[in-house]
Amino acid sequence: MFKCDVPAEIECLFSKQFQYKKTSEWHLPGASEIFSSEHEELSNFISLKDSLNKTKNLLSDKKLNDWHQHTAFTNLAGRVVPEVRRLANAELCTQAWCKFHEIAWKYPLLPTNAVWNSELNTVHLCEAPGAFIASLNHYLKTQDDCCDWNWVANTLNPYHEANDGLVMIADDRFIANTLPWWYFGPDNTGDIMTIKYLNGLQQFISNMSAVHLVTADGSFDCQGDPGEQESLVSPLHYCEVVTCLLTLSKGGSFVLKMFTLFQHSSINLMYLLNCCFSEVHIIKPGTSKAGNSEVYVVCLDYFGKEVIQDIQPKLIHNFGTGMASKSLFPQRCLPESFLSCHLECCTFFYKHQTETIIENLQLFSDMGEDQKKRLATLRDLAVSYYRRMCNLRRIQRKQWLVKNPRAGCSLNPRWVGIRNRRTDTYNERKKLEALTWTEKVAQGYFNPWLKDHVQSDMSAGSSLECQYYDLKLNDWYFLKGNLLPRIQSSPFCENDLLKALNETIAEFFKGTINILALPICSSCYALNIDSFASIVLSMIDGDQHILICGTHSLYTFLNERHRCCSFLETPISYKSISLLHDGEPVNELQLITLVVCALQRLEMGGSLVLPILSCFTRFTAGILYVLYHCFQFITFLCPTASLTPGTDTVLLCCGFNSVPSQVLQQLEKLKELLDSLVGSGSHQQVLEFVPMEALLNGPFLQFLWDLNSAVIKQRLHLIGTVACKVEFS
Repeated sequence: MFKCDVPAEIECLFSKQFQYKKTSEWHLPGASEIFSSEHEELSNFISLKDSLNKTKNLLSDKKLNDWHQHTAFTNLAGRVVPEVRRLANAELCTQAWCKFHEIAWKYPLLPTNAVWNSELNTVHLCEAPGAFIASLNHYLKTQDDCCDWNWVANTLNPYHEANDGLVMIADDRFIANTLPWWYFGPDNTGDIMTIKYLNGLQQFISNMSAVHLVTADGSFDCQGDPGEQESLVSPLHYCEVVTCLLTLSKGGSFVLKMFTLFQHSSINLMYLLNCCFSEVHIIKPGTSKAGNSEVYVVCLDYFGKEVIQDIQPKLIHNFGTGMASKSLFPQRCLPESFLSCHLECCTFFYKHQTETIIENLQLFSDMGEDQKKRLATLRDLAVSYYRRMCNLRRIQRKQWLVKNPRAGCSLNPRWVGIRNRRTDTYNERKKLEALTWTEKVAQGYFNPWLKDHVQSDMSAGSSLECQYYDLKLNDWYFLKGNLLPRIQSSPFCENDLLKALNETIAEFFKGTINILALPICSSCYALNIDSFASIVLSMIDGDQHILICGTHSLYTFLNERHRCCSFLETPISYKSISLLHDGEPVNELQLITLVVCALQRLEMGGSLVLPILSCFTRFTAGILYVLYHCFQFITFLCPTASLTPGTDTVLLCCGFNSVPSQVLQQLEKLKELLDSLVGSGSHQQVLEFVPMEALLNGPFLQFLWDLNSAVIKQRLHLIGTVACKVEFS
């Protein structure tokens, strides 16, 4: 028999809560005090931080996957998520889903019944992948009262090429199928840490009569410096808080994810929130891993924007990363009663976290069968406790927000299992970060690609077969944004591969590679003009017309054998590859010009040979999407640079169908817009014209992944091999 205190242990797991006991002296300082002094840390709080980090440092030599596997087993709430998913048929059921559900049941986040029966408006910041929204939907669907619910969400745009793909949430299955409800701001990045975003959001939600709830679940990847997580994330927390205070309506609620609350920046934010809301609570949900620093700040009954009216200009002036240089409030403005209360709060959560880490370490080195059985029993009890606490009820699939997902990178079979593969320790990661590109090569970091010589079938049989159907021009829009500084991510490729390629270009070639100067690897398969022409001719049906772009030598060779070829003179000339890849506006203009001319000249049933750089951007993907609807069959080849100077990818498009005049008109308008932007030296470019929902679908997305994977691997091999020869010769 287990000890009789087992149920109490589970109850303790779900009772990590703290409420600030406010006094009359807690009020906002005058505007002259705001951001008027330097940060001044408080020694008793920093002592807690140092002590916690000392405990965390005991994990530095643990392999990530081994430690995560262990803590997943010791996590008393570890079975809650799969059981909730099964029993309640919960949509997008994750830890975040369960955490929000727990918070929603413990605190009166939503308006009173008088408002409830008419309208509910919510705003969700840093929300990817969307679990809070799905959890709130489940909560609403299981209530007896119904309401007209409107929501708006934000996250770093997973489809914006300048966003780092390795710091964004990879799961986009919810986002891709609810895109109209997501606001990514005037620059389309989704970065809320700009005043432009703040102003744009106010305009975007201006049709809402009131905002009743704001949630903010943001964070950064702090694995590189976990001891400074609080200070690294503090500018984001500041922007989330200010955005809430300028968005939320009087009487509304706010849920904010934070971590440790030891530093002056966090202490100031907590004081600000206590001065703006009737009640402020801190909760560590039972479904949040007990060994991490994550807590949620729950603020109830907002006093309204009037409470910050005097200090609002300064709050906005320091929006973004600027707040890090000065302290929001001087230390003298923080009442002793508040500091005492806050210290009590920090100590409470500090003790729970350190006790969990130490216990996990002890079990990591020695866990007997009795302990395993006891943990298994506790985990079962946690599921039962959670179900009762949240009055968990099942909903039907038709009540989900996304009933039949049709788009999303994370629905692509190639994507599954790619993310979160790190198995190194913290110490090993820090050592790797300190290496130069040359040292990484010497230690074999790039070996998987340097040794992967180009084979004869780079396309690996990847192709698109299209049944002609409507391009849905009514859904097209020309989305402009700031000029891309570099391509850091793409929804159409594996971002680990792209990162390795970018690092090679940036570190060794200083940002640009002259393709024509690169010799050919003698061990790679050389696709000469004869074999290339044979492949093209094998795909052509009879004497159908072939239009060849950009490769005059291939045209000459084919014309002698086929006699039904034509060559499209074009200004296209990819002589270099940079960190912009296919995102350079001049190259985009050349590509759209080439495609428009080709579609106008092609005959029914004809074929097109089109060289491209890659297809990392939404713009290039849109061009390929148009071709996908114009040809019966599309594939690609990756010949050597000697065959197609300046490019290493060639599209073969066969079986042309006539293009509706409306499509050509739209492409002409797009070309004119690009011509205007490039010609005027504009600081903007066209980011997207075919909706993402269309680009993220099925076989088309799979084709883009295959194409880009072949391109990146070939470039890594050819460029890296040459770089290594130069570097180590």
